[in-house]
Amino acid sequence: MLSVIGSCPAQAGIAAMPLDTTGDGQPDCMGFDMDGDGVVDALDTTGDGIIDTIVPVPRTLAAHKTQEGGLKCPAHHLLCRFQAKGDRWLCSLCGKLQPVGTVILSCRACAFDSCSSCAQQLDSAALVSEKTMRELQEDELRAVYDHIDADGDGNISMLEFVGAVQRDQAVAQLVAPGVRCSRILSDEDEYDAASAAFNDLAGGKKRIDFESFASHLREDIAIDRSDGLDDAHALFDALDRNRNHTVSKLELLAAVRDNQQVAVFLLPGLNAQKVLDDENVFDTVAELFENIAGSKKRFDWHDFVVYYRTVLGSHLVRCVNVDRSATRVFVIEIGFGRRIMPVQTELLEQAGYQIHWCQNLPNPEQFGFPVMAYLPQIKAQIDEFRPHIIMSASKGGAYLSALWQANLWTGPSLMINAHPSAKELPKGVTVVIAQGSHDEVYLHNRTYVEQLLSTASPNRCLLYYTASSGQLATGHRTREGDTHNQASLCWYDCLPRLIDAAVSGECPEVSLIRSWRDRLAPERIQAECGLGYSEEQILRFWQSEGKRGRDKQKLFQVAHSSKEFAMIKEIFHSAPKEHTAYCGENHPGWLARRILRVDRVENGAQEDGCYKPYWESLRKSIADQGLTFEPGVHTCWAFHGTDAIDQIVHNPIAGFQPLASGTRGASLWGSGTYLARDAKYVGEGGFCKPLGDSTYRMLMCLVAIGMPCLGDPHHHGVLPTRQGVHTYNSSVDFLNNPEIFIVQHPGAVIPAYVIHFS
Repeated sequence: MLSVIGSCPAQAGIAAMPLDTTGDGQPDCMGFDMDGDGVVDALDTTGDGIIDTIVPVPRTLAAHKTQEGGLKCPAHHLLCRFQAKGDRWLCSLCGKLQPVGTVILSCRACAFDSCSSCAQQLDSAALVSEKTMRELQEDELRAVYDHIDADGDGNISMLEFVGAVQRDQAVAQLVAPGVRCSRILSDEDEYDAASAAFNDLAGGKKRIDFESFASHLREDIAIDRSDGLDDAHALFDALDRNRNHTVSKLELLAAVRDNQQVAVFLLPGLNAQKVLDDENVFDTVAELFENIAGSKKRFDWHDFVVYYRTVLGSHLVRCVNVDRSATRVFVIEIGFGRRIMPVQTELLEQAGYQIHWCQNLPNPEQFGFPVMAYLPQIKAQIDEFRPHIIMSASKGGAYLSALWQANLWTGPSLMINAHPSAKELPKGVTVVIAQGSHDEVYLHNRTYVEQLLSTASPNRCLLYYTASSGQLATGHRTREGDTHNQASLCWYDCLPRLIDAAVSGECPEVSLIRSWRDRLAPERIQAECGLGYSEEQILRFWQSEGKRGRDKQKLFQVAHSSKEFAMIKEIFHSAPKEHTAYCGENHPGWLARRILRVDRVENGAQEDGCYKPYWESLRKSIADQGLTFEPGVHTCWAFHGTDAIDQIVHNPIAGFQPLASGTRGASLWGSGTYLARDAKYVGEGGFCKPLGDSTYRMLMCLVAIGMPCLGDPHHHGVLPTRQGVHTYNSSVDFLNNPEIFIVQHPGAVIPAYVIHFS
């Protein structure tokens, strides 16, 4: 760096920025970023255009710079606290040179360094990004922990915690965001907020140990305000009327009473203006507060986002978000069929991936063929291309399997046709396998492939399996499984979606399930989001006394002029974006079918005794498998036609009896209750019998599909094991783009609406 003294940065095209190094509010020198990392590191203090001063960056912060350069904060948030021990350093906010020994607050996601006084002026300084927290090293968390642990006994007491947040703003921003530390011993609400933060960190214990401290902070980052929850952020701000970053029951009551938008969002259909005059309304709001806050006197942003995700989750259902143009796909060409299946190759190229074809490999399926001898050749190409995923098909799977065995590739992998050489999948590696039941080359049955997938690490594998349905009375099948050349990979953007699932960074099964929503029309998705995807959300439309469904009346007509009716109509008439497998493409004819009446089903006994306990157990099961229950992913809207609607609606225990149901006498995908994604299939498939006035009825249901697998005619109420003691929760007719859902438990289906149509 010393070599730049006396140089003229303008000649090198380096821009200058005016700086105030004296603190008098007036620029007195020009700063330059000589190494392009986004941080000023050289100064011209005389104004002659020549560098005469170097600003060294403390060694502890050198790793925080980004290759791209540019300052990213305050888009990110301040986290790390350091004591500068070397030369002076530059604050990214005020541009002032800071003396030796001052505190640096630095964002680990970029090169943003701030002095303490500037950091306290940032509203976002209390939070850290998910990326930041995941990169946070244990020794840095330990440093913060030890700072709070004043007596050094390895545990943090309430007294130590309060003392730390009172005297140190940086600590308070990290462990007790929103607490006004200067008033913690003089303001009861502030003390309660700090106490709640302590209890969260301690997990209900009297002292905070390091393990609880570290895991809680990392968990908090997953629901940071920087994750794009704009609606939730605005809503929380509307509830937080006294701006102390927590919400009391009184604040919630006042907010829903005075703000109609808040009331409609949280409690649609409830006249919240009467909250202080009507006991039922008051009790409903009080119950809402308890659902969010639990046993605490106030809820904070963390509590609210947990509720928002699980109950108001329709606003959070996201699509798989993989930047295909930036994704590098390494394809082992032999076996892939570039000439035999050009459509498959075109699909990859049209998706926009960066593709490298690993060519000129011999056929490995020869007796005594030395596969390992060709791995250095493949590895050299891998090192040069640096792929995000390696893909093989057919005989090329022998090379991919060898790469796993030699530990030369531990990244996401996609194997089309399970190669016989793959006896076990590598641990810790995301693997997607596509297999057809009619593969005439590798004669694997479903049990064999499922056993292979069971050797992978939990939530790191996906079996895309296609199989034939059972037979109809006519002897025909509604679907046929793939052969060795898997045609279905070219339908509905399937192959790119499998690649996306493998590189998404999440459980690939969940990624594929989430992508099913992309097959729906945007208008239907919007309408479904309006109704909601959780049982709590649809209950808020209820009109029975206290919204409890205890009235003798179980059906309540939905007004034609209501938004609720309009959303149901949109879902009922909606056509998917691509062609369907059942009942043809005559969607104009379906649009001509008139909805005459919609009745909302309000049966509190079914809620309490059937589907509420099941949904709670489903959430727990999914959590036990290391996943997060996502409304709109693990739940969906579907339709059911039957002549037993009245029995289902009024049954005091369980509306549906799945194991007694099939598909018109044929168990095409196993026993259970069959529901269709599209109302058109139910209406035109002969499932709705005409009433005396030549009108028809069908049920529109909210279905908890959980983690679904492909159905099988031989499933008789028990689905395959997914993980440990947990089985799959439902089945579908097609993992690529399901149009039929089959559930085995009566509590999985909430009969929400009865639709009368002509």
